[in-house]
Amino acid sequence: FGDFTNLRGFVENGGQKGVQRPVLAPGTLAPIHPVGFLVITKDKVYGIPVAPEYQVLSDQGALNSTSFGLAPEKLMVTRIEPLRVPLNKDHVDPKLESNRLGDNQRIIDTIGIVTVFEGQPLENGDIASRLGGFNDVEQLETQKGVSDLQLQEALLGSKNFLHNNYQDFQAFLDNGGKIGLQHDPLLYGAYTLNPFLVSVELMSMLVVEQGQVAVIKSYVGLPTVDTSGSEFKFGSLVRPGRRGIWQEALRTGKYPINPHCYVAEIVPTAILTLNWAEAVSQAHNLDRNLKQITAKSREGFIFNIDLQVQIHVPDTKAPRVISMVGTMQNLVNEVLQAAVGNHFRDKIQSMPAVSFIETRQMVQEEAFQHISQKLSEYQVETKGVYIQDVILPEALVAVLTQREIANQQIETFKKQRESQEQRVLMENTKGTADMQSELAKSRVEIDIKGNRANARKAEADGEATYIEKTGTAQGAQVRAVGLARAEAFERQVSALGQIPTAIVNSVTALAENGVKIIPETLVMGGGNAMDGALATLMGFLKNQQKGSSWTTEIKSPSSKPDSKKKEGDI
Repeated sequence: FGDFTNLRGFVENGGQKGVQRPVLAPGTLAPIHPVGFLVITKDKVYGIPVAPEYQVLSDQGALNSTSFGLAPEKLMVTRIEPLRVPLNKDHVDPKLESNRLGDNQRIIDTIGIVTVFEGQPLENGDIASRLGGFNDVEQLETQKGVSDLQLQEALLGSKNFLHNNYQDFQAFLDNGGKIGLQHDPLLYGAYTLNPFLVSVELMSMLVVEQGQVAVIKSYVGLPTVDTSGSEFKFGSLVRPGRRGIWQEALRTGKYPINPHCYVAEIVPTAILTLNWAEAVSQAHNLDRNLKQITAKSREGFIFNIDLQVQIHVPDTKAPRVISMVGTMQNLVNEVLQAAVGNHFRDKIQSMPAVSFIETRQMVQEEAFQHISQKLSEYQVETKGVYIQDVILPEALVAVLTQREIANQQIETFKKQRESQEQRVLMENTKGTADMQSELAKSRVEIDIKGNRANARKAEADGEATYIEKTGTAQGAQVRAVGLARAEAFERQVSALGQIPTAIVNSVTALAENGVKIIPETLVMGGGNAMDGALATLMGFLKNQQKGSSWTTEIKSPSSKPDSKKKEGDI
């Protein structure tokens, strides 16, 4: 029946009374029967109403879109486009978040969230309609080697092409569309939608910047099947397409996901710097609720400490972190605030105030170890803990100032003492320089005397060497003579016998020493002259042996002493 120009064709083809699903596009020029149809536009209602209540309004000239429950703007073409907000505008709809800057404008990427007012009811447990449900995701899961990224692509892909982006409402119903919130949003474009059947809400597109991931909490999809393991006790992690926290986060990009179906928690994966101070980080604003740490020392002195902590959430562990703490703001306010604040309060309260100031570096290192251990329980890395500033109480400042003045005075006195010591050294050097000529003369005399002493020593050493060598030579001579005599004695014994040899050698020894054993006048009795001489010699030898004045004993090397011989026997 065309664009409602053929009333008979409309009736014969099953057309029904009431609001029609198709709409007329802008610029339509058509001969439409004024009694058969009413055409409602933003500015005017075309046609002759049949219903009495509308006839009255028409007669009064008050029949318009509001008479049918439609605001005039609902009859405008639905446009999905980036929203531009001036930079100096104080208030922006919290549902529309900025993701980049233009020239004096803030650019917000948007999507259209669709709600349908006609169709079959949703399945039990569903909060949104997705054409065909999640059967396609379930089939992908059964295929071997399908990754979580492929499942994400299937979910983020739109099925709006099946019904021309809700503009062909009959096709929407024919493809299984149901009443209520729709899973697939509208992207940038202009759409002629029937305001009686479709409502569109503008919301910001999910934008994940560099250095971030988006952890997705899904409220729609297949039943939950936990993949986190039995040891993880902080909720369920699931594959994309199931209800729960997706085990795989979304990386850098722009994603047209329905925020009524999926809630994205942005997790910074770059190093986060959190300030416990009056200053707030402009990069993330997560530390807006953190204040200076106030602690009390053992003596009761109150400190205010400016602290800076750097943390890092690994992108692969971001879903587990969010499952444990809920949001990054909770991680900062509930976990870090308690771990950092309580540690410094406990530590400082156990220390004297001066000790804390003197061991500040050690306290900082202990805090790093403590906070690292606490955050590791939440699978968060600690990159640094830094004490920025310590605001001391005035009473302690006065004491420390006086102590420092005293220390500086001590250092001054030390320098003065060093100055006097240098002065003494200078005077000694000056005196030494003045006596340099005499010092040189005395050194020369010392050298001369030293040389003389060395000469005498060398002379003595030479004489000692001479004596030593001479004695050695004489000893060798005596030894050689003795050995020669022994050899001669041995040969005499062999030739003459022991007694004759002894007599011969005795006589020889006496003769060599000038001993007179025979008187110059010899008177003998009977016997010959030889007997008298021998008798005289033997008597002399006997007397010498008794008097121990001179004794000579010659033994043959082969002879042995005769134990039967008595003293005086030959």
